[in-house]
Amino acid sequence: MTTFKSIAEFTHIDAEQFFTDIAPQQKPVVLRGFARHWPVVAAGKKSPGDFVAYLNQFYNGKKTTMVVAPPAAKKRFYYNDDMTGINYLNGEERVDLFLARLLELIDREIYPAISMQNTLVSEILPGLVDENRSEFFPELEPRLWVGNEGIVSAHYDGSDNLACVVAGRRRFVLFPPQQTCNLYPGSLNFTPAGAPTSLVDLNNPDFERYPLFKQALAEAYSAELNPGDAIFIPMLWWHHVESLAKVNALMNYWWNGSSAPNATSPSPIDSLNLALLAMRDLSPKQRDAWRCMFDHYLFKQGVDPGSYIPQHQHHLLGKMSPDYIQLIKDYFIQKLQK
Repeated sequence: MTTFKSIAEFTHIDAEQFFTDIAPQQKPVVLRGFARHWPVVAAGKKSPGDFVAYLNQFYNGKKTTMVVAPPAAKKRFYYNDDMTGINYLNGEERVDLFLARLLELIDREIYPAISMQNTLVSEILPGLVDENRSEFFPELEPRLWVGNEGIVSAHYDGSDNLACVVAGRRRFVLFPPQQTCNLYPGSLNFTPAGAPTSLVDLNNPDFERYPLFKQALAEAYSAELNPGDAIFIPMLWWHHVESLAKVNALMNYWWNGSSAPNATSPSPIDSLNLALLAMRDLSPKQRDAWRCMFDHYLFKQGVDPGSYIPQHQHHLLGKMSPDYIQLIKDYFIQKLQK
């Protein structure tokens, strides 16, 4: 049985402490009782029926994205066996009908895994956020995820993420970005749910096929969250998530990076795709040479180039006006279209 590392926990922390002292460290933390005062959490603690009734009072009749995995998928939303597709169905459904189905499945011994995913709360349940607003994000709309028992394999986000359990329980297993090579990531461009996903089944790993995964497990962290608890998952940290109750719900906030409301292109993942296109045919030694360029200009591993180049010649290396940024983007768009 794998013994995971523990994630640091806090029980009383304010927004200023979080954004000044914790988030910049880019290490995961658990915030116990983060949303203990939210009415939606109180409803989730009472019963599944109370939780569903609480959500339905805000419902405006619009449809949202739903996914359904058959019992044969063993609660795991993933690729199909030969990776030519996925092992679940997706589509749109009314929220009230989905929630009714969720309650209906509670007493079944054999049942599909179902989930309402990545729903912008204000578009489907207007008023819910007004009663359940976080002082950490007074203006940011959260995303809502509701379902029964389900498993989402290790993947990463291009944004910092604060995820709060509002009903049921969830287990998180996190891997630092440095373990990417040991997690056997799947395709960048064909994914089960939009994010690159580890090909290893955490609960049943095939070490003959994926031997380096043992190294990743040695560096993994884990925590189990109850209603009202939240977890900070830094950008590019891989996270495997399991919903542990037959009615689970989570609200999360992405406030920076590629999922930020004001995100601009190209995103870092766009840049990675472009770099792959540009450098895929280079020899290993040529790629090593380009690594040095990235280390110097982007990652600033040695002396900061901005420290010795005159400020009026910094261009991409320094502060840029929105107009200049757009000029650079337009230039590269034209180059890519040729």
